[in-house]
Amino acid sequence: MRRVNALAAILTIVGGLNWGLVGLFKFDLVAAVFGGMRFGEVNVGSRIVYTLVGLSALYLASQVPTLVRASAPAPATSATS
Repeated sequence: MRRVNALAAILTIVGGLNWGLVGLFKFDLVAAVFGGMRFGEVNVGSRIVYTLVGLSALYLASQVPTLVRASAPAPATSATS
């Protein structure tokens, strides 16, 4: 399961960075890597990457409750003598 979490995190980061580049510079890194296409064009490779990024985001969204529970501080215990 750790590998799935790591892969999902990496793909989601790639997607976030790509969206940041699109927003700041109107540059689609995924499209550039998969064939130097113009902005907004897709091919099979880029569609696969976009789909995997979307599925990774959905997977991580489903894991939010678990992540929140894991990062919550442990309840304080009172010391009794």
